[in-house]
Amino acid sequence: MKKIAILLLGLILVLAGCGSKNNSDSGNKADKTVKVGTTSSEVPTWNLIKQIAKKKGINVQIVKFDDYVQPNLALDNGEIDINAFQTVVYFDDFVKQRNLKLSAIGTTNIWPMGIYSKKVKKVSEIKDGSQIVIPKDPTNLGRALLLLQKAGLIKLSSKFTGTEGMESIKENPKHLKITPVEAGQTPRGLDDATASIINCDMAINAGLNPTSDPIFHEDASNNAYVNIIAAQTKNKDNKTYQKIVDIFQSKEVQDFVKKQYKGAAIPVVESIDELTK
Repeated sequence: MKKIAILLLGLILVLAGCGSKNNSDSGNKADKTVKVGTTSSEVPTWNLIKQIAKKKGINVQIVKFDDYVQPNLALDNGEIDINAFQTVVYFDDFVKQRNLKLSAIGTTNIWPMGIYSKKVKKVSEIKDGSQIVIPKDPTNLGRALLLLQKAGLIKLSSKFTGTEGMESIKENPKHLKITPVEAGQTPRGLDDATASIINCDMAINAGLNPTSDPIFHEDASNNAYVNIIAAQTKNKDNKTYQKIVDIFQSKEVQDFVKKQYKGAAIPVVESIDELTK
């Protein structure tokens, strides 16, 4: 009887050990869930990334935002794990102003900003005293002012760095009425103003074609306006998040972006260190 009891006890221990191992293996194989915050225009890309990530054991949940403020606040308070919607210059300024512990972990695309109009077909047709609508958040406002300068409509202070405001306008020969509004409202400015400067993703959301509709647009060479993926600073070296960056920068996703957005979004594959240099 003692031998039988010992044998039964041994069998129970072995089975218990096997059960423990199986549970551990199951846990290792379970998908890791990552919530990514982005804007509506970038959802098609993230749907593809979601499919690719699933094969690598990562469950991507897409959270859509329609403004440029909430995605960073949601990331900071832990509602989402990463976000992808903003330029590096906007991110740097936002984090500094709000004292957030967030870090850029990878590059995505550059989305050229454009001047749109329903009333004129060329910048040269903009008349004296015309109203021009621009986004009012500091970095997009600065970006818009630089675009107006590049278009030959205004001249900025030589000390302008890209984040200053309207006071940096030193010459306005056509006496333009430059009106800052929320970025999401810039497409509506086309109904009343002569022209509106619209971020690429906001233009897409409004049914505009960022490739053919602008009467003038910036080029894609300015590193300050490359979009990035951000995470909480404490998670900047998270291997799962870096895998998502790698997926975004893969040839499959790059080819999709080129085809899907027809030049409105241009893939950028650089490290954050290279970008900030």
